[in-house]
Formats: sequence, C-alpha cells, structure tokens
Amino acid sequence: MRKLITAGVLTAGVAIAGLPIEKLAAQKQANPVIVVETDKGNIEIELQPKMAPKGVEKILGLVQNNFYRGLRVHRVTSSLVQMGDPQTRNMRLQNMWGTGGSGKLLGVFEINPLMKHVRGAVGLAYSGNPKMADSQFYIMKNASQGLDGDYSIIGRVVNGITVADRLQVTDVIKNITVKGAAPK
Repeated sequence: MRKLITAGVLTAGVAIAGLPIEKLAAQKQANPVIVVETDKGNIEIELQPKMAPKGVEKILGLVQNNFYRGLRVHRVTSSLVQMGDPQTRNMRLQNMWGTGGSGKLLGVFEINPLMKHVRGAVGLAYSGNPKMADSQFYIMKNASQGLDGDYSIIGRVVNGITVADRLQVTDVIKNITVKGAAPK
C-alpha cells in the first residue's frame, strides 16, 4: 500500500480525508434544488453554489422566507421568462414590473466562464450594474450566447423546462420551495 496519497486517489477503501469512502460519500451534499410552483406545473432548478455562492445564498434565503409566494411572471421573450419582482402582486403597478426587488442588493458580480446561457440556465437579472442583482431571476427557454459573461448564472432547470416554455406575463408563482425541506 502506498503511503503517499495524492488528491483524488483512494487507497485501500480509505478516502483522502482519512474517512471511509462510505462516510465521505454521505458527507458530500447534493446541490440544493428549488421548486417553482405555478398553475401550469412545477419547475425544478438545481442551484450551483460552487459557481455563484453569493447569488445562490441570496435566492435560497428569499425562498426560505417565502418571498416569491404570490408573485407573477413579469417578462417573457422568445429566449427567457423572468420573475422575482414583488410589485407584481399589484396589477395596478404593471407599468413598474421588473423594477422592484427585496431591497437588499447582492453587491457582487459572480461570473464563471463554465456557465453558459443555454436552454434551462437560470440567471440573476439586474438593471444597469450587475452588482445590483437582487430577487429577480430568469430561466432561459433558448440559448443566448450574447448574455454569456454579462449575467451571473446560479443554476439550471433539471425538470419542468416545458412549463417555463408555457409561462406568460401575469402567470402567478404559487410559491417557491426548497425540495426536500420541511414546509414553513
């Protein structure tokens, strides 16, 4: 048996950290998945905390505080569907939709060259300065390479992309929850 163990090499059933492989595998946590519940079905989004840790933390915090409950889809194009503006609860403010947020800006711009705007990518929306991203996010219905490098991608749709395809402006987001978490 070798005494020198390099990163990524397992010897005699013992992982690098000195733990049995079974325990190391159990400690490895899966990426969080959020579920966007709509009248047209559910969309499951796997968040990518290694790629955008602050953005994922921000969205998870809002989800856990039921921020998105009752919001509406406020922007739909051939390429994307966008949500997350609390002003969408008020139909009389429709001309202002897309300008609101939680009031707590992200403050960082997380770009990872590995994350591309392909179908199913989920990114943080902002107006003007990328550090001003807040509660709004979008789901890519079609690839759009022109957005790569300009917006932070926080995850990807793993189930329900056809639901995103059918969403229209004013459709209600019943709630967004963390999959597997106890309801609040």
